[in-house]
Amino acid sequence: MNSPIAEKSLTIKQLKENLPQQGKVEWLSVRPQRKKPVQIISQVAANTNGLEGDHYNGRSGKRSITLIQAEHISVIAALLHKEVIDPAVLRRNIVVSGINLQAFKNRSFKIGDVILKMTGLCHPCSRMEEVLGEGLIMQ
Repeated sequence: MNSPIAEKSLTIKQLKENLPQQGKVEWLSVRPQRKKPVQIISQVAANTNGLEGDHYNGRSGKRSITLIQAEHISVIAALLHKEVIDPAVLRRNIVVSGINLQAFKNRSFKIGDVILKMTGLCHPCSRMEEVLGEGLIMQ
């Protein structure tokens, strides 16, 4: 069985523009207040400023909506010698699986009916280190 990509000679740029995978939303939360527990939810409304009920909604635009790959949570757990990590302690809004989030750098993408644009990375913060122990920021 031949792949359509194998039959063509594509440039690296063309390969990067082709995203045949479709990810899946695995988990949702909002952060109602700074340093307070996240609220795990099954659905959420989004607006041009972020997610309704999230304390970043309407702020500077940085971290309006944060995502993390489910596959990366397993890696973080392994690096910290933990069996599992509850996504709530990572304080991200959306956990997705089956798609490489890095592929969306400077691109728009759709989750449900909402179009998002990846404007940057959201690195581990001091709050994560407080909860998970020293060393996470260095991972």
